[in-house]
Amino acid sequence: MRLQRRQLLAAGGMIAGAAYTGLARAAVQQAQNLKPIKLPPPIGRPERIERLARARALMRANDIGAILVEPGASLDYFTGVQWWRSERLTAAVIPAEGDPLIVTPFFEKPSVEESLGVKAEVRTWNEDEEPLKVVADFLRERGLAGARIGMEETNRFFILDRLNRQLPSGRVVSANPVVRGCRMIKTAPEIALMQAASDITLHAFAYTWPRLKAGMTPADIDATIGEATRALGGNYDGGLVLLGEGTAYPHGTHKPQTVERGTNVLFDCGCDVHGYKSDISRSFVWGADPTQEQRKVWMQMRRGQDIAFAAARLGAPAGSVDDAVRSAYESWGYGPGYKLPGLSHRTGHGIGMEGHEPVNLVHGEMTPLAPGMSFSNEPGIYLPGKFGIRLEDCFHMTASGPKWFSVPPTSLEEPIGGNA
Repeated sequence: MRLQRRQLLAAGGMIAGAAYTGLARAAVQQAQNLKPIKLPPPIGRPERIERLARARALMRANDIGAILVEPGASLDYFTGVQWWRSERLTAAVIPAEGDPLIVTPFFEKPSVEESLGVKAEVRTWNEDEEPLKVVADFLRERGLAGARIGMEETNRFFILDRLNRQLPSGRVVSANPVVRGCRMIKTAPEIALMQAASDITLHAFAYTWPRLKAGMTPADIDATIGEATRALGGNYDGGLVLLGEGTAYPHGTHKPQTVERGTNVLFDCGCDVHGYKSDISRSFVWGADPTQEQRKVWMQMRRGQDIAFAAARLGAPAGSVDDAVRSAYESWGYGPGYKLPGLSHRTGHGIGMEGHEPVNLVHGEMTPLAPGMSFSNEPGIYLPGKFGIRLEDCFHMTASGPKWFSVPPTSLEEPIGGNA
């Protein structure tokens, strides 16, 4: 459920960019002494070559002549190029036969080539030239002028519009059968990186939880988690920490929040290891025994995770996991459906190089679960005006069924749980 730092800032009322108070200074400083865990190697050239081979096979199977991919996770996934999106086009064209093409502004070529991880032709364009003409010329040279050209689903409209002008005989289609077909199925090296990221996040939670103090703000807690994460070897770009009534709203509130006795606390954070993400949430009560209601809701939500995990069967539609949880919640008096009090969001989302990626564990999603797919499991229960409980652990599908990246806690008294 975690959002990126700038998204949190835009949402307001949360911790992005906020300065922590003196209450967190010792915990933040001491976190710097944590020893980093041993990390798996980053994705290398042989893995990317295999990815391109899978992409080509999927293109041939789906009658797609080439795909076009803008900067972002998918460009990195296939080519290693780590770049950003702007009005100046940098992109990869990956044909069903032959090496990819990288298109980039002339003055950016040396920088773009620094992270290029596969054999590819690089063609440039100058500021007074049309970059989509470079793409169209390449496609014509490869005999693909009238072929179906797949657009990665996050590509911006101007690329489609201007390519159609340059190549009116082409047929632009979705690249989802290729890009999703590759990225949704994680390989062993990808799973290892995600496991490392999960281990780091859980260890950071285990470090932070006993160091909470009365009066701490979400920014204090996030700073502690963040410093611990970095010391352990993960990249951290801000998390989500909610307190009290703020926990009743999945992405928080503008109201001031501080830790007090009996406060409901929610951590929702993750990190990045060589481009792969973790996403874990923990909920607990600080400084006092939980109320009967807090304990009841925590146990119900924890049971919801088990129901989702049990429903994640190979070949089952992804949406059936959400349906199983929602059916149980409705039998306990929540909902119905997405109504509150209850579970107002999907049970889980895909995860990998992005914190949220296709497909989701949501009602109506018919994609069958297969080995290598990875998801969050976070069927939170929210009581508006009171509090919410969200436990989130990610899992991946194996040939024998689901396997946790982080093992959920078993009680409110030991709320971190897992393999920390």
